[in-house]
Amino acid sequence: MLVFFLGRSYGDAMRLTQDHEDFRAGVRRFVDRDVNPHVDEWEKSHFPAHELFPKAAELGLLGIEYEPEYGGLGADHSFTMIAAEEYGRMHSAGISMALGVQTMMATPSLAELGTPEQKKQFLAPAIAGEAVAAIGVTEPDTGSDVARLRTRARRDGDDWVITGRKMYITNGSQADWICLLARTSDEGGYRGMSQIILPTKSEGFSVSRLLDKMGNRSSDTAELVLDEVRVPVANTIGEVGRGFQQQMKQFVIERMFAAYSAIGQCNHALERTREYIAQRTVFGKPLAERQYVAFRLTELQAKVDLLRSHNLQTCETLLAGEDITRMASIGKLTAGRLVREVADTCMQFHGGMGYIEETWTARFMRDTRLGSIGGGADEVMLQVLARLDGLPA
Repeated sequence: MLVFFLGRSYGDAMRLTQDHEDFRAGVRRFVDRDVNPHVDEWEKSHFPAHELFPKAAELGLLGIEYEPEYGGLGADHSFTMIAAEEYGRMHSAGISMALGVQTMMATPSLAELGTPEQKKQFLAPAIAGEAVAAIGVTEPDTGSDVARLRTRARRDGDDWVITGRKMYITNGSQADWICLLARTSDEGGYRGMSQIILPTKSEGFSVSRLLDKMGNRSSDTAELVLDEVRVPVANTIGEVGRGFQQQMKQFVIERMFAAYSAIGQCNHALERTREYIAQRTVFGKPLAERQYVAFRLTELQAKVDLLRSHNLQTCETLLAGEDITRMASIGKLTAGRLVREVADTCMQFHGGMGYIEETWTARFMRDTRLGSIGGGADEVMLQVLARLDGLPA
């Protein structure tokens, strides 16, 4: 396990240290050794989370910012940013997304608001890679409009009795527990929701089906059914009735994962495409000598560099304890659009070969299309930003 301590004056621009680079090298070795050689096999079914996650845990990757008392590294958010960038270099975005769910989507509320007993029972095994976690928010008819959520948790003595359905759940068929958002009162809209830890071995829980997706095929994405599932009220994260607010905060961290990992995705794709056009001869010259091709890739690299500068500033702002809602929304919106633009251009410059499944560009285009949908669609990011600008969104 790698442990780093980082000192910084928050008044200055963020500069990455040798500790960051050493950590990056360790994450890259993990990606190159434990992930990329197996991707083609895992794309045919789904990657084995209970085999891969313990390997990630050996490097501390499942608890970078969490308390050492529960197995975490106790490092700051900048190391999470580095890890997410390196995950973007995975040859399948589905595996990167699954790791992101474990560390930046399903566990942040528990790490911040959970009781010592909850952390010992659920967070510590997740950090160790012994338990796979998932986030249960989206429903069949409730995507970005979380206020319409219908899954209901009715109190019966010391238990919640939960009924409902959850849709598009990453890690859904492999999860040992789910950070579930459910209605715990009759209040409508944003009120009366709670976050509840739901062990998947509970009676009444079932995986209805695995979803056949266009991309991210190595990731198991499931529809879940909750039929009178009994869960102790003691499994409630934070405050009863404040689940929506807690989940919105958790969403902000999720959106930064998307912005961070897009850097690795774009850089890796542009690197591979530059190598290809240097070798590919068209009309007697390397394709790289065609000015439009060179300029277009250069333009995209500049956009990636700008997004990374924004990410660094966002990370610095978070470390200073300030609100990053606006910055995270900008990062998520920009990342989703930019990675689509990079994928399209890289495929175009590979020509017909780029359209063939045996070339990396085809999977890359299919995987990255989710960036503008999952974790808050582009339109939702625009809605958030418009409201912050005082517009009637």
